[in-house]
Amino acid sequence: MSNQETLPLNRQPEISYSSLTAASYGNTKSFDSDDKKYRGSDTNGKKYYHIGSVKGKSISLSTDSIPEEVTHLVPSKNVAESFHLLGYMIVLSIVIILGLMELHGLGRGKDYHAKQPIGPYQLESRQVGEDFFNSYTFYEGVDSAGSNGYQLYVSRKKAEADGIVKILPKRGMNSSDTSDSADSHEGHSTSVFLGTKATNGGPRDSIRLEGKVHYNRGLFILDLKHMPAGCGVWPAFWLSDEHNWPINGEIDILEGVNFQTHVKTAMHSTDGCTMANEPLGKATGTWDTAQGIPDAKTGIPDMTLRYATDCFVYDKHQWLNQGCVAKDLEDGKIGEPLNAKGGGVFALEWDPVNRHIRSWAFSPHSTVPPNLRESIATSGNSPDTRVLPDTEEW
Repeated sequence: MSNQETLPLNRQPEISYSSLTAASYGNTKSFDSDDKKYRGSDTNGKKYYHIGSVKGKSISLSTDSIPEEVTHLVPSKNVAESFHLLGYMIVLSIVIILGLMELHGLGRGKDYHAKQPIGPYQLESRQVGEDFFNSYTFYEGVDSAGSNGYQLYVSRKKAEADGIVKILPKRGMNSSDTSDSADSHEGHSTSVFLGTKATNGGPRDSIRLEGKVHYNRGLFILDLKHMPAGCGVWPAFWLSDEHNWPINGEIDILEGVNFQTHVKTAMHSTDGCTMANEPLGKATGTWDTAQGIPDAKTGIPDMTLRYATDCFVYDKHQWLNQGCVAKDLEDGKIGEPLNAKGGGVFALEWDPVNRHIRSWAFSPHSTVPPNLRESIATSGNSPDTRVLPDTEEW
């Protein structure tokens, strides 16, 4: 036993010993024991008191319980193994922490420079005319639970037979369009028409398109000529991961419910994403509100007026799945007012490097910034003659 590390015994009454903190035996600790304590001695005449560690019982060792002839403490085999296991755990923890630090660093100073935009933007996908449908699949079936609309989404073949999906020639939707129309600057001659159709026995036939490519950043632009408006309609253009919702979040770029005329950009997420602490002056809009939310236990409406700044879909102070909703200060950019103006352009910038999500709504087209107007008009050109969008100019 002379080759084992030992702990000199200090018999001060207030001292207790722990088999796992032998190097700092002056602290009052506890240790695990199987209630069996073995004595021994080495050739130098030191008398040892073995500390066991098996059953997971936590007890305190006082000097009063140690025989007077004992001069040193030594861990038993079980405790020694615990030291080795603890060492492995510490090494493993360091590796895991370093691994997490490495993952945390991805996209922050490794692939990108801090505080630098993800641009200049390069065209990734141009969805125009017949090529538009190459970027999407036609979802078939009933609506998802979140919106739960009274319609049936149909295949492209059924939609074409119904006449609710088609490619329209230039000015095909509204021959009275003026110079404010998208056709005057969009740089292409066709439009995509998406509609719905009443059925004899039940829900309307409708269209839901799902993108084939997943994005985790970028600039998304929609040039719109007309959108459904009125009782019972809910058109939308959004980013989401349906199979991992709401874990991977959702960003609604454009949506209008019933006769809505105010542009709203909504984000939906799991718990922990909130805009409540965003400083004033960083946004040009305001927040939607939540009021009259029924108490979960009593059902009594809470008439406290709150801003909808929590993106959590189940936040108890907001409507179910309301999310954090940014609202344009100017009314009349969607719905019937948009249609009367000949349409508009909507854009969303998702920039994880600069840690912001920004959205824009321009209606009529005469209000579209020159850079954005030219980038849309030249999007079909060869790369060396395209005008690249620069959101700092908008």
